[in-house]
Amino acid sequence: MLQFKPSVLTLALVAAGASMSSYAAEESKAEKDEKAQEEQIEVIEVKGFRTSVIKSLNVKRFADTVSESISADDLGALPDQSIADALTRLPGVTAVRTGGQASGLNIRGLDGDFVFATLNGREQVTTGGKRAVEFDQYPSELITQAQVYKSQKASLIEGGVAGTVELKTADPLQNEKEHSFVVNMRGSFNDQAADIADAEEFGNRLSFSYQGKYLEDTLGVAVGYAHLYQPYVASQFIGLRFNDDSRDVNGDGEAESISEGFEMQQKGGEDTRDGYMGAIHWQPNDNWSIKGDVFHSKFDSENFARGFRVKSLKNGEIRNATVQNGSMTGGTVSTDGTDNFAVFVVNDNDSKYSSLTSGAFNVTWNNGDALTVAADISYSKADGEFVNGGTRAVIYDDIDNQIRASESIDYQLNGLNPADVSFDKSYTDTATLGLREVGMWPYDQQNDLIAYKLDFNYVLDNDFISSVDFGVRYSQREFNAQRSQAGYGFEFGDNPGNQPVLHLTDDMTDVVNFGGDLSNYPSFLKIDFNKAVDLVNQQLAATGQDPFTPTANWDNNWTMIQSGSVNEDVLAGYVQVNLNMEIGSLPVTGNIGVRVVNTDQSSKGLQQVGFGLGEEIADEKGVISTDYVRNEVGKTYTDYLPSMNLNFHLTDNDQIRFAAASVMARPPIDKLKSGMGSWYDDSATPGYKKYNAWGNTSPLLDPFYADQFDLSYEHYFEDSEGAIALALFYKDIKSFINNFTIQPFDFEQAGFIVPDTIVDNGVEFPVVKDEGQYQTAINNDNGGYIRGVELAYTQIFDFLPGAFAGLGFTGSYSYSDSEVEFETDLSGQSLAIPLPGLSEHVANTTLFYTLEGFDTRVSMRYRSEYVSEQVAVESQLAFFDAETIFDYQASYAMENGLKLLFQVNNLTDEPNKTYFGQPQQTGTIQTFGRQYYLGFSYSM
Repeated sequence: MLQFKPSVLTLALVAAGASMSSYAAEESKAEKDEKAQEEQIEVIEVKGFRTSVIKSLNVKRFADTVSESISADDLGALPDQSIADALTRLPGVTAVRTGGQASGLNIRGLDGDFVFATLNGREQVTTGGKRAVEFDQYPSELITQAQVYKSQKASLIEGGVAGTVELKTADPLQNEKEHSFVVNMRGSFNDQAADIADAEEFGNRLSFSYQGKYLEDTLGVAVGYAHLYQPYVASQFIGLRFNDDSRDVNGDGEAESISEGFEMQQKGGEDTRDGYMGAIHWQPNDNWSIKGDVFHSKFDSENFARGFRVKSLKNGEIRNATVQNGSMTGGTVSTDGTDNFAVFVVNDNDSKYSSLTSGAFNVTWNNGDALTVAADISYSKADGEFVNGGTRAVIYDDIDNQIRASESIDYQLNGLNPADVSFDKSYTDTATLGLREVGMWPYDQQNDLIAYKLDFNYVLDNDFISSVDFGVRYSQREFNAQRSQAGYGFEFGDNPGNQPVLHLTDDMTDVVNFGGDLSNYPSFLKIDFNKAVDLVNQQLAATGQDPFTPTANWDNNWTMIQSGSVNEDVLAGYVQVNLNMEIGSLPVTGNIGVRVVNTDQSSKGLQQVGFGLGEEIADEKGVISTDYVRNEVGKTYTDYLPSMNLNFHLTDNDQIRFAAASVMARPPIDKLKSGMGSWYDDSATPGYKKYNAWGNTSPLLDPFYADQFDLSYEHYFEDSEGAIALALFYKDIKSFINNFTIQPFDFEQAGFIVPDTIVDNGVEFPVVKDEGQYQTAINNDNGGYIRGVELAYTQIFDFLPGAFAGLGFTGSYSYSDSEVEFETDLSGQSLAIPLPGLSEHVANTTLFYTLEGFDTRVSMRYRSEYVSEQVAVESQLAFFDAETIFDYQASYAMENGLKLLFQVNNLTDEPNKTYFGQPQQTGTIQTFGRQYYLGFSYSM
């Protein structure tokens, strides 16, 4: 019905890779041969970033939803470090930098908890307790296309309130060549590594891939491997939250808020990632298609953080205070060694080891006419091991008798620049610096998902409905978490008599100097963590205690509460009508459908009942507790999610899209754990006790729900490759998840185990089970709208004369606004903050140029200020200042298939900068350095 008139290059690119329907019938061999002959005549061979831009534009043009995409001109050709970096070039997509590189994604102002991700159409689990996928786990060299669905359709798996990110690996039968082989090699250099003791300066990337067709193009095979080794480098000053219960420090009769303290640290180490991809596609005839694919990624990030931590400023003696807008931003703070103000020399192990494996098998059958049936089974597994160990050392007059020395600091916060800090003592002398605390807090998490899917497509021959999709999907997901700890000593206060402060030795320490922007800070001692553990074990052995090993801790029950499992069984069915009709003389395509989802979620964990009334449960060391019971709590619910996507084709090159849907996103998987601590206090009825419980998770949580609407206009240029698009969006979020205290709460009705009586100090008390408080996570009713506008423009200037025809530009601007607000007191007073992750203004631009074999581009990513978590002693919400990041790449391709490459990431060394409430309340000032790449690729 529709008569589009795209250019020859557009047709070639669409034929090479763009898919028009997920379950379209396979072409016959004769049709393929005929198309191949046509392509030999018409296809214009273009490679490089320009080709990727045009491919992406055509995927967007012919999509049946509001979407954006990025495409590689060949497997291994995406220039970015991970697929996360590539996705940030799309309109409305931003990233939070972790270690200087993109990892988690925000879409249209919503963070990763609202973003759903699939690989080849299958749900992906994560290496942590969130549902937000760590996209840096996916090497860009192994991804051929990534698409962001901003509107929902019934055939998409539910879960994307912000959007759904679909990653695709190679389908060898869709490769335009009979056989292709690509190899990439690059060396890297970080220009800040020299400022960090023990940091590596050089890294490398290596990848290769092969795609081949056999048996008269009925059998396709693809394999790929990508290796990354790079320095992890950061210098940081971190200011901690401001307290609202502080002192009058300048004698004006008013109490000022005072920071909890600050950190000056060097972070270093190395990241190593190995990714593998394999696919096989057999299409023996026109009726059958059999596919199998596997993806594996192993990411080891061995990192350290070393330097100073200054804590509890308000507890010291304060003189010469500087006050700005009610906050103390500088002064002299001192102690005689008897209070809780101290300067700590910290050496932390922040390493993480993670792995991800995904595999799937698919069989598609077509009856030779209108019916296509696809059966699919998939598996996704992800494991994350977080080391979390560290040492704390302080200065002493007498280490053996735990007599701390007096000390004094002078500091002045400098807003969004590192503070000025000086000490009156040296922290590099092993004779006076004592090791008072050694700790390990490992957190291991495992995610497993198996899913079964059966889809049907039936093609109709009428003037209204082109086809009908319907199907069913069943998935089983299990999440397990193990939290443990091993602690020696205490941060403040005297250690017990059998745990003295330990003497440092010269062979386990080195003097470290700060460099770069922090070079004016005092030197400190680097302490070898493994040798510190050996020192602890020598002391424990001397006093007849067990070795220093992380395990469950009955006395400190937070480890018990953070451990446990979550099971989630989901049964979903959908019907989707695909439209191809005319309203008057106006062609209209799209789809209307509904998805019905039944979720059965439950959690197994430990619930504290106390007073020896629980089960006999042994930890890893055989220590038995009788204060806990194993419980299993959960709920079942059903959701109906209608959706509609309409595309009005005004002309061959102009279209208006309208989309509406009800969408959902389930809570972070670790938020569904059932572990609980407890306490008892007096009931309203004399002689009775009431049961109370605490925790910040709940297996009774509902998903996030939203109604969303999209309206967009797209114009595709007729005489050149390019387009301009304007989109409006509106999301009505129904609720968010907050930590809250519910009182009264009926624990027994909710499925928790509560004893009938307790015996306290020899007196028996009946227990009231429905009167106490439950400190937990809840769905509140404080939803609200998120609305915005997106403008995107792409232009290939091939109409310009001569060499100027190689110019091109692609860019976008997004504005987002929300009425959603949260409360925080991190600035020293109650403060309303916007929705975390939302930047009002986001812009992405790339100016590129192609001339024969030369290809170059410069890219810019800008996002205005937003609220997110800065990680210090603990996660704290803070305002992130606006940031602008530039990347540059140049390459030259020779006729023999060899391409030389030069690339610079973070060209201006843009830092992360945060603050609490007001810019003078300094948060994080973190720099990562520039990353240079030099290498080549070869394809044949």
